Amino acid sequence: MASMQQLMAQAQKMKRELQKAQDALNVKEFSITKGGGVTVAMLGSKEIVEVSIDEDLFDKDNKEMVETLLIMAINELIEEINAEEAAINEAITGSASGMF
Repeated sequence: MASMQQLMAQAQKMKRELQKAQDALNVKEFSITKGGGVTVAMLGSKEIVEVSIDEDLFDKDNKEMVETLLIMAINELIEEINAEEAAINEAITGSASGMF
C-alpha cells in the first residue's frame, strides 16, 4: 500500500510542476517579425498582445502581402508555443502530450 501512496504523491508532484510550468508559459511573451515590417507578439496562452506594421507597408498594393505576413507570423508563433509546451510536458512527465 505504501508504494501506491508514493505513486500518488509522485503523480501529484508532477501535476503541480506541470501546472507551474504551464502558468509560466502562459505569461511568457513570444515575438516574431516577418518580411522586415510585420511584427506580432503573443503570450504563451496564445493571446495576441501586439501587432506592429511598418508604415512603409501601408500601401494598398501591399495589402495581400501584409495579410499573408500576419498569418505566417501568427501561425509560426503558435507552433513555437506548442513546441515549448510539448518540451515542458516531456521534461516533467516523460511524454510530449503530458499525463494530466
